[in-house]
Amino acid sequence: MNGTRNTLETLNEHYRDSIPADLRETRSFQWYLDELQASPKIARNAHQRVADMFDHYGTEYDEDEGVVEYALAATDPLDEGENTFYGRVIHEAIHEFVNKVKSGSRGLGPEKRIKLLLGPVGSGKSDFDRQVRRYFEDYTMRDAGRMYTFRWTNLRDVIPDQDPDDDTVRSPMNQDPLVLLPQEQRDRVLEDLNEALEAPYTIRNEQSPDPASEFYMDRLLAHYDDDLQAVLENHVEIIRLVADENMRQAIETFEPKDKKNQDETELTGDVNYSKIAVYGESDPRAFDYSGAFCNANRGIFSGEELLKLQREFLYDFLHATQEQTIKPRNNPRIDIDQVIVGRTNMPEYREKKGDEKMEAFNDRTKRIDFPYVLAYEDEAMIYRKMLRNADLPDIHVEPHTLEMAGLFGVLTRIEEPDESSVSILQKAKAYNGESEEAEDVDLKKLREEAAESADIGEGMDGVSPRFIGDEIAEAIMDSMHRDRDFLSPLTAFNHFEANLEHHGSIPDDRFETYYRYLELTREEYRDRAIDDVRHALAYDVEEIQRQGEKYMDHVMAYIDDDTVEDELTGREAEPDEQFLRSVEEHLDIPEDRKDDFRQEVSNWVSRRAREGDTFSPQDNERLRRALERKLWADKKHNINFSALVASSEMDDDDRNAWIEALIEQGYSRDGAVEVLEFAGAEVAKTELEE
Repeated sequence: MNGTRNTLETLNEHYRDSIPADLRETRSFQWYLDELQASPKIARNAHQRVADMFDHYGTEYDEDEGVVEYALAATDPLDEGENTFYGRVIHEAIHEFVNKVKSGSRGLGPEKRIKLLLGPVGSGKSDFDRQVRRYFEDYTMRDAGRMYTFRWTNLRDVIPDQDPDDDTVRSPMNQDPLVLLPQEQRDRVLEDLNEALEAPYTIRNEQSPDPASEFYMDRLLAHYDDDLQAVLENHVEIIRLVADENMRQAIETFEPKDKKNQDETELTGDVNYSKIAVYGESDPRAFDYSGAFCNANRGIFSGEELLKLQREFLYDFLHATQEQTIKPRNNPRIDIDQVIVGRTNMPEYREKKGDEKMEAFNDRTKRIDFPYVLAYEDEAMIYRKMLRNADLPDIHVEPHTLEMAGLFGVLTRIEEPDESSVSILQKAKAYNGESEEAEDVDLKKLREEAAESADIGEGMDGVSPRFIGDEIAEAIMDSMHRDRDFLSPLTAFNHFEANLEHHGSIPDDRFETYYRYLELTREEYRDRAIDDVRHALAYDVEEIQRQGEKYMDHVMAYIDDDTVEDELTGREAEPDEQFLRSVEEHLDIPEDRKDDFRQEVSNWVSRRAREGDTFSPQDNERLRRALERKLWADKKHNINFSALVASSEMDDDDRNAWIEALIEQGYSRDGAVEVLEFAGAEVAKTELEE
């Protein structure tokens, strides 16, 4: 709330400000010609308008990945980030989609193709498609995205048999008013527009008026002795066209019905039976332009689960794409102008791809793979968004919970690598951009190998975010029922394990593999939990700083082949190799890689010095982690791990201090107790084994 009381008057003012000023106004055809000269983009076709829409809301180029991120999806400015998309592979898919639309805007071919979003269930295809439609509605409300159509008026003055209810008739296909000009005159207008146009495309319009409009134009021209100006001035009004999915205006969402009830008229329109008695069956005025292709004209056609349509039903898409026309039953062809988007899941795609009778349809399709997210921190952002958009109970989500849920999901989606070079966990971490993992693997090679081994593409199968999101929701409710005001990874793991086999989209032959991935995720969480407890129990800023300075002194001496002053004797001595390795081994840096790591750290310190920054090991994640682990190793023999597990000793001053340290890391109090006991038990077990 902004503190301002909502009244009907203020709500009305806000409403008026939100709609175009000329939404209800009618204009003359001459006004439209003048307006085009001032703003040629008004006459864009659907592909050109949609392409410009993506740029209108902002773009950002990721040089490392070579991908343009569109604000429409990356930040969702209209809804303050509520519908943000996360993940490199998703933005690659969006980039590819926009490239195809932009290619279509230049007449390079994709304007005559279906843009088919292919991906597994829950990969975000529908969300992205809905986002595009949502933004197209908004864009056409703005000055930058405006478009106009026309309506016929005073028809009964000239056409005696015109139904009184049809004295004013809107363009049935919401066509651009320029279609009312004969092609020669239209081309002259377009030539002038293109000379003034500042865009990477050329505006063209070779459409014929819809059959009803052709009928009215012929009758009116006959009445006015072929005086086109008289027709346009006396019987044509220009009106603003705003895309509106609910009104089925310049946006249409088409959903397949039962196979036995599919009818092509749902796409192309049908006879208006209420008008047959007035005009007769063959009269173009008796046609009902209510088909999905008709409603989508000038905008976006969205086909949900498109490949579930019968083969014969899909034939209508052949003309709609290649020829950009539709052919209603017993009626002439009608020109259309729209971006045709389809969505489908994997089973339907495989079925249609293998059908030789679908060759023509497949040839008119541009497939855009929409895989699952493959970086687990991006996946965690999806769940975080889910919780942010919900009425979340008063419950604390503990550190690592959403990340570990994301890691489990990613493990089920990526292709198994060659274990001799890298483990699947290392691959998942490398995909996540974790530097120490990425340095040890060739990411490009991993992706190329995955592309070769995957059926269609990496990330096109596995556990869906919906399953994981549902289980997180169940875990939250379960925690509340048990009077636990926190959600931890341990609780989430239990729900994943208990319900894997109850999820219908997971094949039976994958259960064993997925359970193995769940154990890998548990092991990763175990290491992270111990790291957090290690940080709480043994963290000493001054000691880490001292050890870090000592490490760097010995590293610089090692690189420069110099000596270093001994801390005890004050004498010059060789660098302490044993000390250096005691730090590096905590990062699993092998002997043959130590020189690379030491040079890397040395370069980092030198770069900071040039920038005027003082040395602090806290600012280097890898060095800080190594020093923390070394400090832990030095101190852990003095820690009573049984005290960590025994809840009866909760009043112990040290234990309470450890809990407070964990709270500072983002844990709730009860969550800190759980992770303390869990990590204590794991460390104690390891100590016993050693």
